[in-house]
Amino acid sequence: MLYLTRKVGESVVINDEIEVTVIDIRGKSIKLGFTFPAHATVLRREIFDRIQEENRAAAAGSEALAQAVRDQRKLGTGK
Repeated sequence: MLYLTRKVGESVVINDEIEVTVIDIRGKSIKLGFTFPAHATVLRREIFDRIQEENRAAAAGSEALAQAVRDQRKLGTGK
């Protein structure tokens, strides 16, 4: 993980496309501004983690369904 020190109004640029600017600092809270291309996806970590978890659960459910269909076909009941 990279750690940087920035003051209000200062920025960092990522991959020539994404700029993160410190907008405000109040106590332990920092307000950041992001400039990024329309094709980029930006999510808060907790939302990203929830989406990944739901995707894994859906994939596991799909695999279970596919296995059940294969099992039925082996038994000759899933025509």
